[in-house]
Order: sequence, then structure tokens, then C-alpha cells
Amino acid sequence: MTLAMGRQCAPCLTALLLLAGCTTAPPDTTPGSASAPVPLQWHAPLPQDAAHGGDLADLSHWWAQFDDPLMLRLIESGQQASATLAQASARIADARAARTASGAALVPALDASVSASRVVQSPGAPMATTSSVGLQASWELDLFGAQRAGARAAQARLESSRAGWHDARVSVAAEVATAYVGLRACEAQLAQAELDVRSRAETSRLTVLAAGAGFQAPAAADLARASAAQSRAALTQQRAQCDIAVKSLVALTAVDEAALRQELAASSAQLPQPAALHVASVPAVALAQRPDIAAAAAELVAASADADQAEALRWPRIALSGSIAAARQRSGGVSTDGKVWSIGPVSVTLPLFDAGVRRANADAARARYESARTAYAASLRAAVREVETALVALHGAIARGEDVRTAVVGFERSYQAAEARYRGGLASLFELEDARRSLVAARSALIEQQRESVIAWVDTYRAIGGGWRPSSTTADAMTPMPSTQAFRT
Repeated sequence: MTLAMGRQCAPCLTALLLLAGCTTAPPDTTPGSASAPVPLQWHAPLPQDAAHGGDLADLSHWWAQFDDPLMLRLIESGQQASATLAQASARIADARAARTASGAALVPALDASVSASRVVQSPGAPMATTSSVGLQASWELDLFGAQRAGARAAQARLESSRAGWHDARVSVAAEVATAYVGLRACEAQLAQAELDVRSRAETSRLTVLAAGAGFQAPAAADLARASAAQSRAALTQQRAQCDIAVKSLVALTAVDEAALRQELAASSAQLPQPAALHVASVPAVALAQRPDIAAAAAELVAASADADQAEALRWPRIALSGSIAAARQRSGGVSTDGKVWSIGPVSVTLPLFDAGVRRANADAARARYESARTAYAASLRAAVREVETALVALHGAIARGEDVRTAVVGFERSYQAAEARYRGGLASLFELEDARRSLVAARSALIEQQRESVIAWVDTYRAIGGGWRPSSTTADAMTPMPSTQAFRT
């Protein structure tokens, strides 16, 4: 290139360098920002412990605060056996490999080469032996930022896959806990059904004796037997439901059923009691720690980088290569040693005509970015709904607890009085059965309220992120939940 030509091309090179710096800034994905709006406050009642504000408590070991070590072991077993977590781990490995490949495109590629040959170059000439050992390098100059954008996209997708792993981990823990609490509630209902069966059987026995002695009408004996049969049928149905719940828990945790039943028997019908959560008073703080929101935000950043890369690929590409080697040539008993090297060629690819392929790819990448931006906003709205739904459910379950317990106490006293009057001949069997039905319904409602209360705490824990932090390190991302023994220390 002559000096005059260099002067003529100087403005062109300046323009290319200016274009190379024109990349789109990553979108602001912080919940509560202009691009990620969320409500300024919750429109659902906060738990009493968090009603006065304060920071969100560290929930990373929230499960340890349950008074049930068996549930902790089952959660750990469920995470180890989860196909969803295994798939999430595989996605992390794929994303990490993609990030490595994208990062490698930013630096020169270096290859080693070894060659040897024996030739006779012309008739009568001595045989020549040539050997060399060298290095070959190639490098595409990232003038317009295509490779850097690809690296940003790969890094964002790696962060998304890590957040997805945490989201799957929290989901598995919540699913196992929900199944376990449901089983314990079923056992509590079963225990109440067994008490009801014994009570009705005793009433039936006494009524049949009284009818045989002429103190009760035969219809009263028939009613007592029918009531006892009905309670036995309900007991059989409840026992079947509990058996199904055990098998569901076995499927989730991959624990041997016989061993699980033996462990369950040690604390049958006892619902685990969780510790209260502290929910941040500002929605943006709670949403910022949800791994699914972090995954959606990372996907938005990746889509933005993809759009930058597709736009950059519409401009020229410059590649440089070179090599250096130590060579030896031996011919006719004479050896020659030395180094051989080359720089170049420098190749410039100028996109002239591709029937609109590059432009179409850039337009498609921008459309995918807009789709990711809409999906991110939708995920924020869905997260707000999930948190507020969980808070409403939690408030409702706790608020009716006192009334349900009061109802149980009242119906127990009413039943005891009706039973005493029936045995004294002052009340009919119909009055006794009516009081019994009210008591059974009240006790069942109390157990259901206790189950719903625990499940509401679990749902709230899951809705506010499950203790995940966006600042989790790479090691933390792949660290399984600590063992039960670690929880107890």
C-alpha cells in the first residue's frame, strides 16, 4: 500500500474503528428499574414477623429449622435422585463448554505441527530427508465486537443455567416437603379415623345390648351398626390414601419403601413445624433473589449480546495467521538446520452480496431480544403474583387457626355432654351421632389447617427464592444441600 493510498484509506479505517465501538449496552435487569418495573410495595399481608420491615433473613438453611430430621434427609435424597436436577447440571456443563469456546475465539489459536518426508527430487539425485517441528497461529481480529458479544452471550447463558439449577433445587426441596407434610397430615387424619371407629364400635355394642334388653328401639341398633360400618369404610379409604402418599414419597426420594415406612413409624401423625420467614418489605428485594428471575434476566442479556453479534457479522472480518518452525534437511550427506517462519496472510472478508441473509439474521436476533424482554417482564409479574398468592394463603391459614382450635374444643365438650346424656338415657342416638359428626369434622378441619399452614410457609419460602443469592460462586452453584448432620451442628 502506498503512502497516498494509506492517506486515502485513513478516513475509512477511522470509520471502521468507530463502528467497532458501537455496541449495545447490556439491558438493566434489576427488578425495580425502568426496564424491569415491579410494584413499590406488596398488596398482600406480610407475615407478622416481617410486618415491621427489615432485611430478608438468610433462608439458605431454613429447612434446618424444622423439627423433623427425617424430612431433611428425604429432601437431600430427593435432590440426589432428581432427574430435573441432573438435567440442570448437564445444562451447566454445556453452557460452560460454550463459554470456553466463545472465550477461545477472542485469543489466537495455537497448534503444534510435526512433519517428516523422504523424497528423490530428480532421477539420479540423492535421497533427501526433511523434518520440522513448529507452531502455527491464527487469529481473527474482533474489530466489530462479534466475538466479544458471543462471549457475553455465552457467559449470560452459563449464569442462566446456574440459576436454573438453583431453581430446580428449591423446587425439588419444596415438592418433597409438600409430599412429606401431606403424608403426615394423612396419618393424623388416619389416627382420628381410628379413634372414631373405636368410638362408634363401642356405641354400636352398647346400643345393640340396650335394644336386646328392650331399652332401645331396634331402629337405634340399626343406626348404630350403620354408623360403625360407615366409620370403618372411611378408615379403609384413609389408609389407602396414606399408602398412596408413601409410594409418592418413595418415587420422589428413591428411598426403599420398607426402610421408609420403618422411619415414618417413629413419629407417625406428627406434622413438622417450620420457623417463620422474614419477607422483605420492598418487592424488588425479594424478587432479586429468585433464581428463575435471575435466569430470565441472564437470558435477556444473552439475547441482547446475540443481537450485537448478528449486527457485527454484517461488517468486514479480518484474520491473521503465521507460523514458526525448526527445520532440518539432509541430502547427500549434508545436513542443513535452521528456522523457517511466516507472517500472513492477512485476510479481509468483505460481505458484498448474500441475498439479505446477514440482515435477516440481525433482524431475527433483534426480534428474539424483544421476545426475551417481554418474557422477562412477564416473569416479573408472575413472580409478584406467586409471592402475593403465597402471602395471602399464609395469612389465611394462620388467621383461621385460632378459630379452628376453638371449634375443636367446643365440639369436644358438646360431644362429651351428648355422650353422657345418651348413656343416661336423656339423649337419643341421633343427637349423639350429630355431635360426633361435628367433632370429627372439626378435628379434620384442624389437621387440614395445620397442613395448609406448613405448606403455606413452604410456598412462601419457594416464592421468595429459597435462600439463593445472585452472588453465588461457581462452587456454590454446584454444591448440593448440606447433610442433615451439618444442619444439626
